[in-house]
Amino acid sequence: MTTSPFRRSPGLPRGLFGRSADPAGRLYLLPAGIVAGEAADAAVIAGTGWPLGGGPLAFTAAALVWRDDGQAWIATVPFAELAAWTDGEDPDLGRHVGRLVQRIGAPRPPWAGLAVDRPLVMGIVNATPDSFSDGGEFLAPDAAVAHGLALAAAGADIIDVGGESTRPGAAPVSEDEELRRVLPVVGALAERGLVVSIDTRHARVMEAATAAGARIINDIAGLAGPGALAAAARSGAALCVMHMQGEPGTMLDAPRYDCAPLDVYDVLAERIEAGRAAGIGPERIAIDPGIGFGKTTEHNAQVLAALGLYHGLGCPLLLGVSRKRFIAALSAGEPPRDRLPGSLAAALAGLDAGVQILRVHDVAATVQAVRVWQSIRQAG
Repeated sequence: MTTSPFRRSPGLPRGLFGRSADPAGRLYLLPAGIVAGEAADAAVIAGTGWPLGGGPLAFTAAALVWRDDGQAWIATVPFAELAAWTDGEDPDLGRHVGRLVQRIGAPRPPWAGLAVDRPLVMGIVNATPDSFSDGGEFLAPDAAVAHGLALAAAGADIIDVGGESTRPGAAPVSEDEELRRVLPVVGALAERGLVVSIDTRHARVMEAATAAGARIINDIAGLAGPGALAAAARSGAALCVMHMQGEPGTMLDAPRYDCAPLDVYDVLAERIEAGRAAGIGPERIAIDPGIGFGKTTEHNAQVLAALGLYHGLGCPLLLGVSRKRFIAALSAGEPPRDRLPGSLAAALAGLDAGVQILRVHDVAATVQAVRVWQSIRQAG
């Protein structure tokens, strides 16, 4: 059983932000009352709702989340009443809330040339001997290429190729070895016209893989490693910026957060700004809250329950929950290959929160689940 990181407030805050010149970092907006189909269209037209990430969903209520005296508080207000509340507060607060609403609702531009007005599926190819789910199965380049092609045939929009296991407790590999594992696979899949992502945290691998045809850099370290920001900026590639506390080898030793969903948000906001300073526009960036990376089972559940927060960063949201150990921890301790039901449950919860990209091992099952979800939502 997990607990909420937020304390329920009996009402909306009054005068709290007049004590601070800048409410950013203290007030967040969590979309609530999410609807789809004709209900979403009607709510937006009537002014009782607002689009969610430019997609098919809309939210009709907003959970205001704020920090005060070391606590994270939450209170919910109908969307139509949000402006009236800000009118009675500090003008800086009104501008901050207005920016959040605009970023949450704005249509996302194509990412890596792919429209994100429908859920995208990113299929995983681990060219490694020690990944937690399928270590060694696709280490040989021919096997990895064949697997990537099979995932594309099953409906994957993106093929994510990685040559370094980042499972909890994993040891790093040399850049030379990582390049040896991934470059033949990236090149072969790109030559066949697939949208290829390189899963790496190393600048040298980013540069070589994008030169070989990768259109996306997927960095678990959030472009914080040596030279990563500069390499990413030069590449012109689309980027996935992920949150991770610590390093893969030790990240589950003792992860600590004041409030996991908000702390993750703040780090991602800082990395987006670091990208901007390096010449990387936010339109190139998708964000990933990093489920399982430096987070306990409770932290993971808290972040998943608050996924809508991250639309306030104005970027497409990628979710990677496939086969991860938190599923077994919340269930009956199943091994990785037996975690498909839990993976789909978490992925569909993500879609209900407006997630645009799902990173998965089981592409065919996920594509089927997404299609059924879309049909039900469109009929709403």
